[in-house]
Amino acid sequence: MAIRSPILAAFDQGQIPTISVGNLATVKLGVDFEKLVRALQGYADKHFVPVWGTPCKLQISPDGKVPAGNWALLFFDDADAANALGYHELTEGGFPISKIFVRTTIDDGEKVSVTAAHELAEMLVDPGIQMGALAPNGVWYAYETADPVEREFFEVNGVAMSDFVYPAWFEAFHRPKSTKFDHLGKCMRPFQILKGGYMPVFTKGKWTQIFGSAATEEWFKKNHHPRTSRRGSTATIRKSSKRTVAS
Repeated sequence: MAIRSPILAAFDQGQIPTISVGNLATVKLGVDFEKLVRALQGYADKHFVPVWGTPCKLQISPDGKVPAGNWALLFFDDADAANALGYHELTEGGFPISKIFVRTTIDDGEKVSVTAAHELAEMLVDPGIQMGALAPNGVWYAYETADPVEREFFEVNGVAMSDFVYPAWFEAFHRPKSTKFDHLGKCMRPFQILKGGYMPVFTKGKWTQIFGSAATEEWFKKNHHPRTSRRGSTATIRKSSKRTVAS
């Protein structure tokens, strides 16, 4: 694979970002767009930010244009990478952007709102696509807050939003069942991956995936998933938070 020039971030994660939200899809989202944006803001403010401390301001962009300095969350019809439901990356200007693929998500039987919440959560925690945690076995786990609990969701103002793990999930010193490891309380210990989940990990000198079940692993084998090849280098900065088609 050709190595492209590094994309260097141009944002300060210590500031509260304004995230432009634009709907460039012609396929119906399955929920009113403005209602979805309000639900995403409520998801961040009431559920995600109190845990992770990563506030944001979502701002509707009617034409999908992103003002200079803003982050972005944009909806498109079809995936621009094989089987992706959504992902985030850095733009050439160095700012985070999440892409949500509406038709691809719906064709997989998933909810567009859950994909959007999944990408928002992971963009807020790791906008530069470079954070992780070391497990006791020496494996480096990418800081993906929604992948381990993939396919689990809850409602905010009647709109389905993605489950997400807590910081304790990445902290190996916690005893099982000693604290909360994800928002819905499904995980019982650090680094636990639920049946429908998966995680990018760096081990033995390369990025790979681990899975919560044999069924999820089998699904992965059937679908191209560029997540691992795009994490860990500013030269290949495209998001390792990519969601792919699941059965």
